[in-house]
Amino acid sequence: MLASLLIGKPQNILIVAIAFLVGYIVPWFTALGNRRRFGSLLIASIAWGVYAAWEWLVQVKTPEANIRVDLLVIWPVLAIISAWSLFRVFR
Repeated sequence: MLASLLIGKPQNILIVAIAFLVGYIVPWFTALGNRRRFGSLLIASIAWGVYAAWEWLVQVKTPEANIRVDLLVIWPVLAIISAWSLFRVFR
């Protein structure tokens, strides 16, 4: 199910990146305590943004690619970065 939402759809990936970016920006305009712990959300946002750019590039250069070995590396890295940043925020 996750693959159908993300593979070949850089706009959906960009939405995830924007969500992490909003999570980083909102504490700067509200009084949510220690703002330093929200810095990890910026790292996650950048990682998802880079993945959106990569997915767009794959769609432009090789639209017929149906076997994506690159995702075997990209998805675990994104999962670790996302989980780490959310752990840091809610800790």
